Amino acid sequence: MGDFNYPDICWETNTARHRLSNKFLDCIGDNFLFQKVEKATRGEAVLDLVLTNREELVENLKVEDSIGDSDHEIIEFMILRKGRRETTTIEVMDFRKADFDKLRELVGKVPWEARLKGKTTEESWKYFKGTLLRAQKQTIPLCRKDRKYGKRPAWLNKEILHDLKIKKESYKKWKLGQLTKDEYRQATRECRGKIRKAKAQNEIKLATGIKGNKKTFYKYIKSKRKTKDRVGPLLSEEGEAVTGNLEMAEMLNDFFVSVFTEKSGGVPNVVNTSRERVSLEDRIHKEQVKNHLGKLDVSKSPGPDEMHPRILKELIEEVSEPLAMIFEKSWQTGEIPEDWKRANIVPIYKKGNKNNPGNYRPVSLTSVPGKIMEQVIKEIICKHLEGNKVIGNSQHGFVKNKSCQTNLIAFFDKITSLVDKGEAVDVIYLDFSKAFDTVSHDILIDKLGKYNLDRATIRWVHNWLDNRSQ
Repeated sequence: MGDFNYPDICWETNTARHRLSNKFLDCIGDNFLFQKVEKATRGEAVLDLVLTNREELVENLKVEDSIGDSDHEIIEFMILRKGRRETTTIEVMDFRKADFDKLRELVGKVPWEARLKGKTTEESWKYFKGTLLRAQKQTIPLCRKDRKYGKRPAWLNKEILHDLKIKKESYKKWKLGQLTKDEYRQATRECRGKIRKAKAQNEIKLATGIKGNKKTFYKYIKSKRKTKDRVGPLLSEEGEAVTGNLEMAEMLNDFFVSVFTEKSGGVPNVVNTSRERVSLEDRIHKEQVKNHLGKLDVSKSPGPDEMHPRILKELIEEVSEPLAMIFEKSWQTGEIPEDWKRANIVPIYKKGNKNNPGNYRPVSLTSVPGKIMEQVIKEIICKHLEGNKVIGNSQHGFVKNKSCQTNLIAFFDKITSLVDKGEAVDVIYLDFSKAFDTVSHDILIDKLGKYNLDRATIRWVHNWLDNRSQ
């Protein structure tokens, strides 16, 4: 904050006429700073600036009249809280030191059919979860991981560290008169060139490997925006800044709950009136579960049940059979394990003012086996709908082998055909606000019954949606 005296900079377009001013703009960009003053502070020039690394920290900025004989205007603004470096230490599984062979042996020797026989879905799930977590604890050590800002970037390898050391030594020798200024500058240029090359190579590597490892790519993008990705501070209805994690979590939870549609009421109970399953041969098989386990993304996080996708995928042969048994029980009885109905909610900033809880959307981290069961039920529903030709040809969303591209092709084909005939064309686009959040569960269950889905599947979907917690 202060008088930087760059009258030629246009802050609306981030452009300048003079070389030094352009260097200043580059410096601001390189350090991910935001300039908040928009009005002139002396004559018609913006000389006095307020720079911040977090845009949401500075609010209610005003340019007021000058004081006394000063020819500069006053800048008044509010700082919502102090910026701080956050460092947290968490314990994570060290997969590099994991003994997966031993883990497979421990889980593989369990007689699952005998152990799960006569148990309810909840009891079967708890036995499976407890067995796997105990074996996991014996074979996979934990390591401490620091979550902090400013840790070493990926491009900073041993060679670059050596060059930085040489540059630092060259500076000391220059100050002592042991090197000329040109020799010191040469060492600086060489070091700077290698750093730029290392950064470029790292970015090329991330870009070319995005298909195989999206998480690393987006982690790098996030690191470049790390001053903007925190939640809050939020403003309460009374206009007061809320900075406490617990208080902000309550505010966000209240908003997320408010957007859901209440039960509509008056919808007939189709769970009790729909048909029974057509054939008991339609079962959830081990191979079906193995197929889903094989598609797991091991870079994803586990849900509240601590079932990590990496472990499930490593033990695909050992866990597919007990999971198939649990899934079949769940489908037959409609009983959903409580772990599958819990979610860890992560608020993700969308757009607009970060102080407004309405500008965040919830992302749920749920049980990985629960999500697999969800996919299995989806396959059952889709098989029924496709077999009975319930889904029309004009439906492109959430349909296998169809997408936005196929929708656009069909749309353009229809439009161009009408234009070729000389007919007038009007197009109306509808966008439903929070469409998925506001779907009535009662109406959804009613529609599944009207499409003649079996009782077990409808009961499962009903119980899956009911009494969820976060």
